[in-house]
Amino acid sequence: MTAQDDLDLETLDFGSVEPHDFARIVKGLPTARIAELMAGTQRRRVLDEVFGRMNTRFRPDAAAGRDALIRWRITAADGGPDDVYETHIGGGTCTVVPERTDREPQLSLAMAAPEFLKLVSGNASGPTLFFTRKLKVKGDLRLAGSLTYFFDIPKP
Repeated sequence: MTAQDDLDLETLDFGSVEPHDFARIVKGLPTARIAELMAGTQRRRVLDEVFGRMNTRFRPDAAAGRDALIRWRITAADGGPDDVYETHIGGGTCTVVPERTDREPQLSLAMAAPEFLKLVSGNASGPTLFFTRKLKVKGDLRLAGSLTYFFDIPKP
C-alpha cells in the first residue's frame, strides 16, 4: 500500500497542496487513476487551481519581450465538453481566462487531462507528449518549445 492509496483524491482540497506535493501526487498515480479523478467532480476544481497558480509560477525574466496568447484545451474522455483556458503572457505578467475568447491565439495546445497534469507537474515532457501524439499543437512551435522555461515547474 502506498501513500497514494490512503489519499482521498475526491475530497482533497487541491488549493492547500503545495506544487512540489502536487507533483509527487501526480507521479505516484497511474494514468488510469488520474483519468478517473479528472472524469469526476474534482476536474474543474483541479484545473482551476492549476491555471490559477500559473501567474505565481510565472518567470517574467524568461518571457521578457514576449507577447503571446496560448489556448489550452483539456479534452474530456467521456465525450463531455472540453475545458478551455487561455493564458496571456506579456508585459512581464501571465494572466489566465477560464474560457475561450474571440482573440486569435499564437499557440493552441490540446491534450487529455492526465497528460496535462503530468506536463504541468513536471512528470512528462512536452516534446515526448507531442511525438507520442498525446499533445496536439497548432501555431507557433517555437513558443510551444519555450513554455516550460516561462514557468517554475515543480520537480517530483
